[in-house]
Amino acid sequence: MSLLINKEELLPLLTSNDIRICDCRFRLGSPDAGQREFNEDHIPGAVYFDLEKDLSGKVQVHGGRHPLPDLTAFKGRLEAYGITNDTVLVAYDGGEGSFASRFVWLLGYLGHRKVHVLDGGYTAWKEAGYPIDAAHSYYPAAKYHIEINASVFASYQEVKQFTLKKPNNIVLVDSREPKRFLGIEEPIDKKAGHIPGAVNKLWTKALDDGHFKTKEELMNNFSDIDSDKEIIVYCGSGVTASPNYVALKEAGYEQVKVYIGSFSDWISYDGNPVD
Repeated sequence: MSLLINKEELLPLLTSNDIRICDCRFRLGSPDAGQREFNEDHIPGAVYFDLEKDLSGKVQVHGGRHPLPDLTAFKGRLEAYGITNDTVLVAYDGGEGSFASRFVWLLGYLGHRKVHVLDGGYTAWKEAGYPIDAAHSYYPAAKYHIEINASVFASYQEVKQFTLKKPNNIVLVDSREPKRFLGIEEPIDKKAGHIPGAVNKLWTKALDDGHFKTKEELMNNFSDIDSDKEIIVYCGSGVTASPNYVALKEAGYEQVKVYIGSFSDWISYDGNPVD
């Protein structure tokens, strides 16, 4: 099943009771912008999920800049929006792909089986002249059961073991810009460089003008990575790794995990090497 859905496919589903549209718009550096934009206009029936309030937990010593949220609290958020395990979820952001992909990865980790990124995001939807409104939708509360899917989650311990043993059946993928990967510049984190043994696959290479590239193009993008191997994807904080997660799955890679703490978690441990 594809993790993507296009606007033409979503349009006739707007009135379905079996679907919940999830607005994930966010701006790094302006944390209230996404909620303001949602309040101004959004896809009819949509509910809002904030990257830092809903899709991430509180920053601590370890765990990175966007750690996993408290799953009990997140479960409550899903239930308050009337979302059950059978609800079809469609997440969108402004077209960047990263925030909606974070939502899709997180729901996949919770074991949700029907979750998609709206390809092209809100920008493509609005430019097409499709319906928008500013009304806040309310839904009867529901029950949601978390069924953790560990196959998409890479722990710090797994990444640490990778750096120590360099197994040939695992590929560690750094999704950041080449200058950050190479340690030439580091505008955010306290150290520059990358986790030893990683290869660089810039996450924006998977997209073209806000849309994920075709399966064939994505396969070509990752052609130097053996599809039989387990892939662990990371970035600076676990957000922009998510589009690469989606892209790899769309390209046919089955064993794909996200190291949610990513580079900011890795360097929080004294003595961890960087290349």
